Order: sequence, then structure tokens, then C-alpha cells
Amino acid sequence: MVLGFEARRGRVLLTAPVAAAIMAAMAAPAGAEYGHPTPWQIDFQSAASPIMEATHSFHTFLTVLAAVITAFVLALLAIVMLRFNERANPVPSRTTHNTVLEVVWTVVPAIILVAVAIPSFRLLYDQLEIPKSDVTVKATGTAQWTWTYNYPDHGGFSFDSNMLLDNERKPGQPRLLAVDNEMVVPVNKVVRMQVTGQGIIHSFAVPSFGIKVDAIPGRLNETWFKATREGIYYGQCSELCGLNHAFMPIAVRVVSEQAFNAWIEEAKKKFAAAPDEKSVVVAAARADRTVRETE
Repeated sequence: MVLGFEARRGRVLLTAPVAAAIMAAMAAPAGAEYGHPTPWQIDFQSAASPIMEATHSFHTFLTVLAAVITAFVLALLAIVMLRFNERANPVPSRTTHNTVLEVVWTVVPAIILVAVAIPSFRLLYDQLEIPKSDVTVKATGTAQWTWTYNYPDHGGFSFDSNMLLDNERKPGQPRLLAVDNEMVVPVNKVVRMQVTGQGIIHSFAVPSFGIKVDAIPGRLNETWFKATREGIYYGQCSELCGLNHAFMPIAVRVVSEQAFNAWIEEAKKKFAAAPDEKSVVVAAARADRTVRETE
């Protein structure tokens, strides 16, 4: 059995096994365990925070609403074309006004807009209103094309996070997303993210948490998330311009509270010394090498 059209004239030919594979991939919860894009993914990454779960629900509501409106308008167009064409309706009506119809097509769209606005404003408020935090992490996008993370609530230690090159990745680590030093947070705890930039504007985004905020030099922006599942969740700098924005991945490891406390004690010793000039030079050389190897 063949599904689709002929392959000639630029049209696509799908065999039944290929079509079944595509439908299975579409139905699968792609990225549900890993927090990063997966092959054949057509939807958002799986939600791992209350904000992203609400975003998923709101997106589904809008999609269904848009589909219903589209089907309704399509049905009206079909009725007009079939019932009121010159052949079926040789004597057109001379009606110029219909009060009931005019009231309906004014009131119904207004109701639809209100139905969209209420959950939209609620979600926007929840995103911007930061609850009492359990952990604060400051992320700085630097001019050396790295992310620097600081933990002010835990002694103020900081460390740089750089993308792993192809020859540095371990099996299972995603290309262009894995880093040498991951940001670590506890599960089911409110994390306040303070985001700024150093010399260059960046954008801090982790899709599974539903967060995206600009990192602007001289300005401290804030957002928050509460990871509900353990695992590693990836994001990227989402700026559109600049040499190495595409090579500034974000990796957040979500662990249990006990594991987080143990990591904090280890990180205080490991990252006790602030980055010196040599590390800055190394980061810059690493960025240039990244561009060359990915071209």
C-alpha cells in the first residue's frame, strides 16, 4: 500500500512503513526523559516545571480553539460557494443589514478574546511574580562566549560553563549542548535565576523549564523555575546575532536535595579560586576553536 502522491513533479511518495514510522515518532513523547530536542520532534520539549506545564496546557487550548475557528470559517466559505453561486442562486438577495448577525459576529469574537486573555494574563503573572526562593543562581553571559554561574546563597562561589567539543563528549552527551561544568539545582525547589551580561547581550533559555530571559550588560533580569523531575535539561543562548551565540549551551542538572548539598560542599572547594586571566584566554581560544570545528 502507498500513502501520499507520486514522487514526480516534486511531490512526495510515502510507503506504509515509512508513514507508520513517522506517525509513531509523532505520537512518542520525544525528549520526555532528556530535556533536549530529539529527532522528529514536532511539539515543545517535555515540561519539567509548573510554568512549562501551564504553557503546554495554554498552547493546547489555543491550538484547539484555532482549529475550531478555522473549521467554522471553512464551513462558511463552502456554504457560500455552494449555495450562493450564480448557478444555484441566480437571483441574489438584496439584504443589506441583519441586526442579529451583526451582534453575533461582534459579541462572539469578544468572548473568544476574553477566553484567551484570562489564562494568558494568569500565565504571564505566574512567570513574572517570583515566589520565595530556596536557591538563587546568577548566570552571566560573558564576552568570552561562556556562561558563568554564581551561587550567592552558598558562599558565592562561581564557575564557567563551556560547550564540550566533539572529541571531549562522552557517550550519550548531546552534540552542541553538553558542557564541562553543569549548573546544579535541587528538585522540587524554587530556583531564582538572576541573569546579566558582560560586554555582550545574551539570552538565557531552558525550554523544559519554560524560561527565557535576556542577559544584558548593566542590567539584572530575574526569572524562576521549579524543576519537578530529576535529570539533565538543556538550553542555549537564544540571541540571533554574534560570533558564538550558537555555541553557548546551558545544561542544568536536577538532583535530590541530599545530592545537591553534597555537590555544594564539593563545588566550594573545586571552584574556590576565581577565574584568572589565563582562564579567560583559554576560554577565548576555545571559542575560536569551536567555530572552526563546527563550520
